[in-house]
Amino acid sequence: MTKKVSYVTKEGLKKLQEELDNLQNVERPRISKAIGEAIEKGDISENAEYDAAKDAQGMLEAKIAQLQDTIASCRIIDESQIDTSKVQILNKVTIKNMKTKATMTYMLVSESEADFKAGKLSITTPIAKALIGKKLGDKVEVQVPAGMMEFEIMDISI
Repeated sequence: MTKKVSYVTKEGLKKLQEELDNLQNVERPRISKAIGEAIEKGDISENAEYDAAKDAQGMLEAKIAQLQDTIASCRIIDESQIDTSKVQILNKVTIKNMKTKATMTYMLVSESEADFKAGKLSITTPIAKALIGKKLGDKVEVQVPAGMMEFEIMDISI
């Protein structure tokens, strides 16, 4: 099985590394301490606190492993090499909904950096997939849960 490459900015990679550091150096010791305290209370075969702490430890270790895999498969994108002649990752794209005439601006980012409220749209979303490779003035149709939508690309920038 090949690993899925995730393209990120330097900021995005730093954020992932900080999250991993927090999980390993803050959360892991906290859960270990909770397990130790539960063991001190006696019989662990009927100890709900122990079971809960062990479950939390299992979920934490799974999250740490997933984050380590993500970081290992990250590729940093050199923002100075980004082209604005066509839509690609890390572009800011202004699109106009052809039906409502509303305009929206999104920055296309990796899945790990996506934050819809901040205008950062994952490149794995249907809208972003439809925009990738298109040029200024192009119209794209996108199948979304609400039905088919048509957008026009109004601007591509960094």
